[in-house]
Amino acid sequence: MITKEPFGKSPQGSEVYAYTLENASGVSAKITNFGGIIINLWVKDKSGVRRDVVCGFDNLDGYLQADGYQGALIGRVTNRISGASFQLDEKTYTLCPNFGDFSAHGGKIGFNRRVWGAKPIDGEEPSLILTYVSPDMEEGYPGTLVVTVTYQLTSAGGLSIRYEAYTDKTTLINMTNHAYFNLNGYEAGSIAEQILWIDADTINEHDANIIPTGKILPVQGTPYDFTKPKAIGKDFDSDPDMEKQAGGYDNNFIFNNYDGQMRLRASLYSKMSGIKMQVLTNQPCIGIYTANMLNPDDVPFKGGIKQVRRGAVCFETQKMPDAVHHPNFTDTTLSPEEHYDYTTIFQFETDV
Repeated sequence: MITKEPFGKSPQGSEVYAYTLENASGVSAKITNFGGIIINLWVKDKSGVRRDVVCGFDNLDGYLQADGYQGALIGRVTNRISGASFQLDEKTYTLCPNFGDFSAHGGKIGFNRRVWGAKPIDGEEPSLILTYVSPDMEEGYPGTLVVTVTYQLTSAGGLSIRYEAYTDKTTLINMTNHAYFNLNGYEAGSIAEQILWIDADTINEHDANIIPTGKILPVQGTPYDFTKPKAIGKDFDSDPDMEKQAGGYDNNFIFNNYDGQMRLRASLYSKMSGIKMQVLTNQPCIGIYTANMLNPDDVPFKGGIKQVRRGAVCFETQKMPDAVHHPNFTDTTLSPEEHYDYTTIFQFETDV
């Protein structure tokens, strides 16, 4: 079942809507066509109580006023591009330096701030198909990029996000979703005790601006080793490099034995709620961000709940950040002959 309701107007005056997807799985989601934002994601806990496991705001104004890219689609390119510029085919392209002297998460007005076309498709696995045409040189990126993102609520109790794109000129693309998860509910405070596993033996080294240096580092014996499940907060502040992440994780983890196939690559589990989330993807990497910059003085979350530092964690499936400046990194270019096509599934299970 899909229901549609008004969700305000964009700064340009366009009507914005929220779509609630429900099925027999017990998982349901509310998504808006403004930035493809996941507003709510309800999952039943071990007592049968529905918990909203993503952070967000009650209305569109909250998303317009607050920082953090809560629940939104990120593009054309997620994460950072150093120097806010890059070269393709011997031509230099200049981007908006919206974070210091670098560009991040798509620029000044990225995909998270665009109104997308929306087509709901009902059924046992209801879908919301979002479309956006990014014109040539929007935010400084070459090529007209036609983007489709399909949210689907699976019968197995998962939320699938499929990203597709075509371009008429070689360009850059590296899309993700920036939902903030707390499996005890968005209002529950710290996620330090929730158990994280990541199928990654290596990470990208980065500098104080969280821009990759080009080096790839092993995680074994470091706070960044989640190859065996452990409490996500066990090693908070345990390493000088944590200062670069404002006291938590903000790192790109590189999956083991990448072959382009859909695989289980990460999981999060809460003993308190009994909810487990598995992350399946055909992307080569995942950015883990433990909401280190959430601020209780920022716009309150749904129901007036104050934001809490380290009160959630983002699972940003992606290619390597700043890849255009590192030939040994995963390629983020897209040519007119190629079809950009990646999927991530957030699959939920609950203890009984």
